[in-house]
Formats: sequence, C-alpha cells, structure tokens
Amino acid sequence: MEPLHHFQVHKFVDFSLLGIDLSVSNSVLWMWIAAGLAFLFFTYGLRNTKQVPGRMQSLVELGYLFILDMVDDIIGKKDGRKFFPYIFSLFYFILFCNLSGLIPGSFTVTSQIIVTGTFAAIIVGFALLFGFYNHGIHYFKFFVPTGVPVLLMPLMVPIEIISFLARPVSLSVRLFANMTAGHTMLAVMFFYVVTLPIFGAWLPFGFTVVFTGVEIFIGFIQAYIFTILTCVYINDAIHLH
Repeated sequence: MEPLHHFQVHKFVDFSLLGIDLSVSNSVLWMWIAAGLAFLFFTYGLRNTKQVPGRMQSLVELGYLFILDMVDDIIGKKDGRKFFPYIFSLFYFILFCNLSGLIPGSFTVTSQIIVTGTFAAIIVGFALLFGFYNHGIHYFKFFVPTGVPVLLMPLMVPIEIISFLARPVSLSVRLFANMTAGHTMLAVMFFYVVTLPIFGAWLPFGFTVVFTGVEIFIGFIQAYIFTILTCVYINDAIHLH
C-alpha cells in the first residue's frame, strides 16, 4: 500500500464539454461530501429548536455566534453583516473539508494547492475589486502607509504592493502546507500500523491516536486563520489602513 495514496486525484466520472474537463474526481466528490456534512450538521442541530436549547442546538448556535462575533469585531456590524453569509459558509466549508480528510479512505481537499489557491485568489481578488468599487482611484492610498516620510515613499510603496500580492500565496500555502504535512504524518503512521507485526504496531498506533487529536485541532485553527484573514482583507477594502 502506498502511504501517500491519500493525496492522489482519481477520476470517477470522465466527462468533458466543449474541450473543458468537467470530470468528477475524488477531490470534487469530497467537496460535495464536506458541503453535505456541514449542511446536515446545521440542519440536524436546528431540526427541533427550543427556548432552552439542548446540546446539539447549543453547539450550532455557538458556531453561528462564533462567526458573527468575528465579523462584527473585525469588519464592524454596519459593514460586516452583508458579508456574513459568505464568511460563515467559507469557514464551515473549509472546516469540514479539513476534518473529513481524517476519515479513513477519504480525500483531503484542502491538501491540494489548486483548491486553496483558488479560494485565496477569489478572496483577495474580491477584496481588491471591492476596494476600488468603494473608493475609486483613492483606493491606491492603501499602498501608501500613513505617517511615512516622503523620502521613504519610493521604498515603502513597492513593499506594500509586494505585501499585497503575497496575500493569496501566503493564504493558500499556509492551509495547504498544514493539511498536507499533518495528513502525511497520519498516513505514514497508518501505513506502519497495518504493515508491522502486531507487537511492533502499538507504538505507531499510539502516535496515530495523538496525531489525530492534533489534526482535529489544526483543522479548526487553519479554518479560523483563513476566515479571520478574509475578514481582515475585506475590512481593508472598506476602511483602508
């Protein structure tokens, strides 16, 4: 068994239209599964709401308020609420993509740089366009740090531009690298568990249990970092520096 088969993309349905590849791969399938799991989580939690919530309803409401407070704190109630549905969906989609990758035999969607890169490019591109929509030509002030002496402007402005252009790279690579590294470690440990004799498999099995708990935590943290940076970029587009 190949330890890194977990990251290989395979087509289930090979289909193209007008030269465009629309095949359904395991990556696409697990995106659908992650979205479905997120939908079921909230649907099940709110299926029978009560004035005094049970544990599942409380968990769902806590998850809702967690993102709402993040949006209000970073972007502001007045401007942030219009972006709340997107940010809420983004967080839980990434979270369930991260966590569903821990299911044996699954596929970790967020371990693909093309996926995280697409997310990041959409977010940064939207923030850029929204900034110009909000401020017009004045949005270029975003690249001019306030309080910097005029003599330092030729140095600081290129640094600000490079920093902005690095946003989609850092945003995508951070999520991709963390998911790939952690899941690679788990895959290797599982490989040793099933290939070593039973007396030698206990140690990697113990590591697997510990790493699984760590990966659950990292999956949540990476979804949180990705989402909070999205809020920061939108806030920059609204309020500049």
